[in-house]
Amino acid sequence: MPLSRRTLLLAPAALSPLLPLRPALAQSHESGLAERGAGKPDAPVTVIEYYSLTCPHCATFHRDTWPQVKKELVTPGKMRMVWRDFPLDQLALAAAQVARALPPAAYEGFVGALLSTQDRWAFNRGADNIAEIAKVAALAGMSRAQVDAAIADEGLRKAVLETRLKGEQEHKVASTPTFVFNNKPAPGALGFERFAQLVGEASGA
Repeated sequence: MPLSRRTLLLAPAALSPLLPLRPALAQSHESGLAERGAGKPDAPVTVIEYYSLTCPHCATFHRDTWPQVKKELVTPGKMRMVWRDFPLDQLALAAAQVARALPPAAYEGFVGALLSTQDRWAFNRGADNIAEIAKVAALAGMSRAQVDAAIADEGLRKAVLETRLKGEQEHKVASTPTFVFNNKPAPGALGFERFAQLVGEASGA
């Protein structure tokens, strides 16, 4: 079914009722709310990326910079990357819910596949957006029924929106992608050299 791309109105006042929901969420949502990341937990630097699955700049970073970051900084143990949802519209929110419903081991691959095929499912006017997302999810072992259930899950939806709200409040995130190096936000699709420089500064090197 085609999904509206209407921008989310996520003013803090509108979302304040969501803040106390975390303790009350069903256990089925606990895995979805768990940290999603790549790299050693004890790496000297942790970088947070706030991203939206319908953000072209996020796709640019994933395509042009992330492979080198992963090879030269994450794999050797110099940093850990943590991904946090910051959906910019209703379609991005639905896609984020599907991603969060997958097992953690499948998360990075699924997100990468969606970011690399945005033109097919996010910007193809007239396309059945959810059907296209479901095709990618199927490669990760998720049935269409499971995709629909994830999108219909109100608890999961509220949890994803809570993550976005916390990004706005704690790290002053206003656009995607935004990277946080030791609580210092750096917006935009950073190139590798600038990204590595900020990692070095965060590590004190």
